[in-house]
Amino acid sequence: MGRTSRKRSTLAGRAIAAATALILGGGGLAVVNVYASAGESGGRGQRDAGAGQPAAMSTIDCPDVGDELREVPQAARQEVDNRLADLDSQITEAYARLAERRQAGADPAELLGPLEQQRRESIGGIVAAIEENGARAPENLDSLAPCTLRTADEDGRPEGQEGEGGQGPGEDGQDQDGQNQDGQNEGGQDQDGQDQDGQDQDGQGGQDQGGQAGNGPVDGDFVDIRTVEPNVNLPREQRDASRGTFTTDCGTNENGNRNPDNVIAAPGVSNGAHHMHDYVGNQANDAFAGDEDLANGDTSCRDQGDRSTYYWPVLRVQNGQDEEDAGADGGGNDQNVGEIQTPVEVSLTFVGSPVGEVTAMPRFLRVITGDAKAFTNGDANANASWSCTGFEDRQLADKYPLCPDGSDVVRSFRFQSCWDGQNTDSANHRTHVAFTDEQGRCPQGFQAVPQLVQRIVYDVAPERNFAVDSFPEQLHKPITDHGDFINVFDEELMDRMVRCINSGDRCT
Repeated sequence: MGRTSRKRSTLAGRAIAAATALILGGGGLAVVNVYASAGESGGRGQRDAGAGQPAAMSTIDCPDVGDELREVPQAARQEVDNRLADLDSQITEAYARLAERRQAGADPAELLGPLEQQRRESIGGIVAAIEENGARAPENLDSLAPCTLRTADEDGRPEGQEGEGGQGPGEDGQDQDGQNQDGQNEGGQDQDGQDQDGQDQDGQGGQDQGGQAGNGPVDGDFVDIRTVEPNVNLPREQRDASRGTFTTDCGTNENGNRNPDNVIAAPGVSNGAHHMHDYVGNQANDAFAGDEDLANGDTSCRDQGDRSTYYWPVLRVQNGQDEEDAGADGGGNDQNVGEIQTPVEVSLTFVGSPVGEVTAMPRFLRVITGDAKAFTNGDANANASWSCTGFEDRQLADKYPLCPDGSDVVRSFRFQSCWDGQNTDSANHRTHVAFTDEQGRCPQGFQAVPQLVQRIVYDVAPERNFAVDSFPEQLHKPITDHGDFINVFDEELMDRMVRCINSGDRCT
């Protein structure tokens, strides 16, 4: 694959840096809660701020074009992915300019016309690429070009959007194990801004400051895990369940292998994620890595037969300490600041199906779980799950956990475990895989494959100043957490995994 860099324009970097400087210099003004939506209709409010209410205009809301793409010819994929990456960069730039204009007292609505024109050109390029290669583009795709200015409520959500206290991912809006957390996301915070054990909330990430970068986290993003009721309810295993497990040890990214690319969602695009990722497993992963590069790449996994790539957004503590990426794309240029935390533990376990046997995953199968834009998209594809060691029967979807002494923060993911039997990827990087239903059954036409269960543990203090990296407009919300996986197991090791799981063995 050719290495054609499509770095974001210098203007974007300057605009974001300038906006950050204004925000920090302004003492954390309310303007920091502007964000851009790449959203779908579900879960988003519909009320525009209105031209007569400039003080309340804090949101740029843009529909998600990529989610509408179901069929894209293979020959058009790279051009479409490039155009989708352009749309993300346009929102990032508009977000930074909005902050500048609000700080200067200028009319933020003037941003919408130029942004819409940019989006129309990019969407037109997507349509042309699809139709020039013999397919038909979705109807009315151009209608997704306009964006709106909207208010956000006091918790920082779009007006009219409810809290996602545990609503899970997948095409049917269910989470991976059929559970619902029934809004267990507000507990532990009393009226005077302290949690139940009296801990002050005025840390680096406090509500008044909006985080060190000016765009989150805020106090309302955190909850004392001890106030959350147990809420995990896995599907009941049936008689023919495949009960075995296969665990691969790939380390904790002790060597600091990181970049702001996303080879699945934005292949061939530098800084396609606009946030930094940790990588374990395959060491050749960047935006330009093709299947051959991954097959020949080194691996951090103990078993060299596993050259898969596992990656996720880094977790930072906003403690005033600058990382090496403070002036770089994915880091400070994208308002991701603070000290990157290396996990103290990463476990990668593949499990079976509660209703039957599993079949082998195809090599180079790509899976994204969760939604990096879930704060604005709504929770249809969200799959964030936060907890604390010793409390993992209590999972949070849209809050960061404050853990008691002796307990560590845990991020966990149960990846999609149903495959369409044909494709290793899809146009929107989702429809070739699926979650099971509440009973653990795959949708019609899909087959059960080993399910990756990923668990990442951090030793961080119970202060309201840690957050995952995110797109700037996503405000470092916990619901945006996500994970990515590319299967590069060799055939022999994959066959061993399937035998172990189907026979009920526990293998490493």
